Amino acid sequence: MKLRRLLSAILVFTLLFTLSTPALAAAPTMDAASSSAVSVSGFTDFFQNILKKIKDLFMAIKFFFDVIKTRVPNTMNKNAVHMLRSVTDTIGDSFIITTDDGKVIVIDGGQRTETPYFIRYLKTVTGQKRPHIDAWFLSHPHDDHCEVFLEIVEKHGREVTFDKVYANFPEASFYEGEDEWAVTVLTDYYRLMPRFSSKAEELHEGDVFNIGTAKFTVFYTFNPEWKLCNSASTIMRMDLGKKRVMFTGDAYVNSGNYVVEKYGESGELRSDICKMAHHGQDGVDRNFYEAVSPEVCLWPTPSWVWDNTNGNLKTLEVRAWMEELDVKENHVAKDGSYVLYLD
Repeated sequence: MKLRRLLSAILVFTLLFTLSTPALAAAPTMDAASSSAVSVSGFTDFFQNILKKIKDLFMAIKFFFDVIKTRVPNTMNKNAVHMLRSVTDTIGDSFIITTDDGKVIVIDGGQRTETPYFIRYLKTVTGQKRPHIDAWFLSHPHDDHCEVFLEIVEKHGREVTFDKVYANFPEASFYEGEDEWAVTVLTDYYRLMPRFSSKAEELHEGDVFNIGTAKFTVFYTFNPEWKLCNSASTIMRMDLGKKRVMFTGDAYVNSGNYVVEKYGESGELRSDICKMAHHGQDGVDRNFYEAVSPEVCLWPTPSWVWDNTNGNLKTLEVRAWMEELDVKENHVAKDGSYVLYLD
C-alpha cells in the first residue's frame, strides 16, 4: 500500500511539473484587458487539463494493480474468451478472444470510461507492451459498445494497434430524430475513419471467414427497414477450439426472430455458449435462446441490471428462461471479468 501511494505521488508531481513549464512559458503579448480575459480562460483550461491528466493517471495506476490482484491470465496461443467486467458498474460489452495460433480478436469494448482498464487487461492477456489486435468487431453504433474503440483510435494509437475493424454501420443521418446516442457514435466513427479506412471491412449476412483458427459465420447485420439501433446488432457465431460461441450485441426481438425463422431449423444457430443479447434484458425473445440451446451463458451485465433494481427491466424474466432451458452455467460481468477456455 505504501509503495502504491509513493508511486502515485511521484507520478503526479512529475506530471504537474511537465505540464506547467511549457504552458507558463508560452504567454502571448497583448493589451491589459485582453490579457486578463485570456489569462483567466487559459488558466481554467490549463487547470482542467491538469485535473484530467491526474484522473487518467490515477485510473491507469488503479487498473494496473487491479489486473494484478485479480490474476488475469496470459492466454496467448490458447483458445479463450475473456468477458471484461465494467469498472464503473455500467452497461457495456467487452470481449477479448485469443486463439491457439496467436490471433487476438476483440468484440465491442465498452464505454469510454472503460478504456484504461481495457488496455491494461489487453496487455496482460497478450503479454505485449504494445498489444496488437488482428480483428476488432463492432456490433452496432452505441456508446457502450464502441467508445473504447473510438478512444483508442483517437488517443491511444501508440499503445494499441489493429489490422481490421469489422462493422456494418449506416450514416449518422439514418438515426437523426430516432436515436441521438447512435448519431453521436456514428459522427465520431466517420470523423475518425480516415485514420483506419484502409482497415475497415463491412460485414454482411452470409459472410463466412476465418481469423486464424477462429471461424466466423454471420447470420445478420444492419437492416435499413428497422430504425431501432439495437436491431442493427450483428449476430454471428464463432467456432473456435471445440466450442461454438454465439455473439448477439444488443439484438432485439425483430432481428432475433428473423434469424430464427431463416436459420433455426438448419441447426446452424446451435452453440455451446451464448452471449446474452442486450445485457440479458429486453433483447431477443425466448425462441432465439431455444434455437441456440446453450450450456453456458455470458452476461455482460452490471449489478443494477442483473437485479432489476429500477423495476423496469426484463432481466428476471430472462434469467427464468435460462433456468427453464437448463443452462448449466451463467457467468455475469457484475461478479468480475471472466475467462472461458474453449478446448
